Amino acid sequence: MIKKVLIGILCSAAVLTVGILIGHFGITKSSGSAPSWVRDVAKDVDESLVEKFLSEVDNIQIQENLRELTKVPHMATTAGDEQTVKFMLKRWQDPESGLDQAWREEYMVYLSFPDPKNPNSVTVVTPSDAVLHTVREKEKPYTADQEDPEVVQPYAAYSPAGHPRGKLVYANQGKPSDYELLNRTIDLNGTIAITRYGGAGRAAKAINAAPYGVIGVLVYTDPLDINDGLMSDINETYPHSWYLPPSGVERGSFKNHYGDMLTPYLAAKEETYRIPAKNVTGIPPIPIQPIGFEDAYILICKLGGEAAPSEWQGSFNCTYNLGGPGFKHTSTFNNSDVKLDIFNYEEIKSSANVMGVIRGSVEPDRYVIYGNHRDSWVHGAIDPSSGTSVMLELSRVLGKMVKQGKWRPRRSIIFGSWGAEEFGLIGSAEYTEQYFTKLSERTVAYINVDIAVFANATLRASGMPSVQNVIFTAAKQVNAPGLDSMSVYDNWIQYANKTSPAHGTIPRMGYLSGAGSDYAAFVHYLGITSMDISYTYDRSKTNARIYPAYHTAYDTFDYASKFIDPGFTSHQAIGRTAGNILIRLADSLVLPLNCSDYAESLEEYLKTATDLYQHQLKAKNISMEPLKHAVASFRRAASHLDKVIHSSDLANETPLKVRMINDQLMLLDRAFLNPLAFPDKYGYRHVIWASSSAGQPTFPGLADAYDKAESSGQSNDWDKVHYHLSVLSQAIDGAAHMLVDVI
Repeated sequence: MIKKVLIGILCSAAVLTVGILIGHFGITKSSGSAPSWVRDVAKDVDESLVEKFLSEVDNIQIQENLRELTKVPHMATTAGDEQTVKFMLKRWQDPESGLDQAWREEYMVYLSFPDPKNPNSVTVVTPSDAVLHTVREKEKPYTADQEDPEVVQPYAAYSPAGHPRGKLVYANQGKPSDYELLNRTIDLNGTIAITRYGGAGRAAKAINAAPYGVIGVLVYTDPLDINDGLMSDINETYPHSWYLPPSGVERGSFKNHYGDMLTPYLAAKEETYRIPAKNVTGIPPIPIQPIGFEDAYILICKLGGEAAPSEWQGSFNCTYNLGGPGFKHTSTFNNSDVKLDIFNYEEIKSSANVMGVIRGSVEPDRYVIYGNHRDSWVHGAIDPSSGTSVMLELSRVLGKMVKQGKWRPRRSIIFGSWGAEEFGLIGSAEYTEQYFTKLSERTVAYINVDIAVFANATLRASGMPSVQNVIFTAAKQVNAPGLDSMSVYDNWIQYANKTSPAHGTIPRMGYLSGAGSDYAAFVHYLGITSMDISYTYDRSKTNARIYPAYHTAYDTFDYASKFIDPGFTSHQAIGRTAGNILIRLADSLVLPLNCSDYAESLEEYLKTATDLYQHQLKAKNISMEPLKHAVASFRRAASHLDKVIHSSDLANETPLKVRMINDQLMLLDRAFLNPLAFPDKYGYRHVIWASSSAGQPTFPGLADAYDKAESSGQSNDWDKVHYHLSVLSQAIDGAAHMLVDVI
C-alpha cells in the first residue's frame, strides 16, 4: 500500500514538473513573439524608408513624365484629355510600380467652349461698318507645338455669346470702385470696357460692369503686372526669356463658384437633377473676351478723355486715358466703336477623374489624399503638368516599394487626378460631393500639388496651421535645388519668414482662404486639414503676379525646361518634400498635426480683430469677450492635448487611445464648419478660412461683416456683425471641446 502511494506521489510530481516546464517555456515563447498585428499597430514612421524614398525620386523621370504629358493640348473632355486619362491609368496599373487599384470616375459636367467654326472676334469699326483693326484671334507661334490645330482660341469660359458694340472706356482692373470712379464723369451706358487682369476675379470684371450699363468687356494682361514692363519679342520676351510675348492671352474660367454649376451640392452624375441653365449665378451677364497686350496697347493708347489716375497707369509708353468715351478725335479710330462677336456655347460633357489607391495595413479606413488636376488650357506644362509629373514620380517610387513587399502604409493613400479643374475646380468638387460622408468621416489630410514649380528660387506652402510642423520636418530633410549644403527649409526661411512666440524665426506659411486650386472643396466644404505646396520665384526680383506664360499657348515643355526649371531639380525637390509629408501623414503612429500652432494663428487673428474692431463694436454694444474666451479656451485645450501626447508612451498604449487622439486631431477642422455662416458664398462652411474681400489678416466673415456695416451704417448690418461674432465664438469653443477627453 505504501509502495503504491509513493509511486502515485512520484508520478504526480513528475506530471506537475512537466506541466510547469511546458507552461514556463510555452509562456516564454508566446511572450517573445506577440501576434504580428501588435507590432503593426504600434509601428511608427520608418526614417530609413523616408531616406530611401528621397534617394529614389528622380528628376529625369519627372522630366520624361512632363515631356509625355505635354505632347498634345489636353483641355478638359477633348481627345488630348482622354489621352492623358489613359496615360495615368497605364502608369497606376503598372504591375511593377503601380498602385493597388486605379480607375476612372466619370461626371457629366457643364462646360463652355468657343465655336471653332465661328471664331470669336474683336474689331474696331467705323459708323459705316468699315473694319479699322482686328484683334489677333490666335497667339503667334514660335515653336511647332504652338501651331497644333488643337490649341484653343483664347476665350472667356462661361462668357455668354453676343455681339455688343459701343464706345471704349478704360476701367483699370474692373473692381467695383473702378467702375464707380468712371461713372462719376462718363456715361457708361452702351460702352465697352477694357480691363486688365488682377484686382478682381475674372467673372467679377463683367459682373461689376453690368449695373453701370456696360455691354461688353475686354481683359488683357498688362506688361507691368506680368513682365516687369518688358514688351518686345525681338529680344525681351519668350522665346528669349520667361516673359509673356505680346500676343499671349490668358484664358480662364469666368465663374465665381467652384464645382459643376447645374448640380449644386450634388455629384454631377448622368441622372442627377440639374437646375435650369438660366438660374446659374456667378457668371458674366455680358460678353467678355481676353486679348493680348499687343492689341490692348493699340486700343488704350488711342483712347480719348481724361487721363486715368496714376495708380491705373501701366507699362505702355502712352498715357492711359479713361475714354471720351471712345477714341481721341486726332486718332485714326476717331468716332469708331469696338465690336465683340462672341460665339461661345455651353455643353454638358463627360469628364473623368482618375483615382488610385494604396491600401493601408493597419487603418485602411483612414485616408491621406494627394491630388492635382490633369486638364490644361493648352499644353499646360507648368499648369498643371508640373504637378502631375511630380505626382507620377512620387506614386512610382511608393508603388514600387509596395509591389516589392518592402512597404505598406499604415493608412490608405488615395491619389486623385482631377478633371475639368480649369473650368472651376469641377472634378475635385464633384468627388467631395459624391463621397461627402465617407470623406468627412475618414480623411486625415489632403495634399495639393497643382503648379509644382512656378520658378526655382524657394518653397512656398499654404495650409491649415496644424500642418506647419510636418511641412517643416519634411523640408529640413530635402536639399535645396543647386544648394546641396542647404536644406529646402533653410533656403525657404531666407525668402519668407516670421517670428513665432513658440518657435522663434520660422518660414512664413500662407493660409488656404480662397479657391485657387483643388484644395477648395476639401477645406471649405468638408473641413479637411489641407495644404498646397510649390516651388516659386524670388518676389524681390520680379513683380510678376504669376509665371508669365500662365494659361497661354506658350506654357509648353520647351518653356518649362528652358526658363522655369532647367534640369528639373526644383520639381525633384517638391516631389521629395511632398512625398516625405505624405509618408509621415500615412505612417505616423500619432498624426503629425499640431494644435498649438493652430492656437497661435487664432491668437494672431484675434489680436488683429481686437485692434481693428473692438472700440467701434463696444460703441454699438457688441462685446468681443465671447471670442476672446473661446480663443483662450482653445489654447488651453491645445496645450492639454499636446501634454497628453508628449507624456504618453503611445507605442505601448492600447490602440484605442492612439485612435482616440488621432481622431481628435483629424476632426479638428470639421469643428469649424457652419453651413449657415456664409449664405451668400457657395460651398464655404469653414468659418476660419473662408475668402474675404476686406483684405485684413483676421477672421474673414467678421472682417467682411464689419466692413459692410461700417460702410452702410445700417443697424441690421451691425446685427450681422454680432451674429458672425457668435458663429465664430461658438465654432472656436466647439473646436476646443474636440481637443479634450470628454464633455
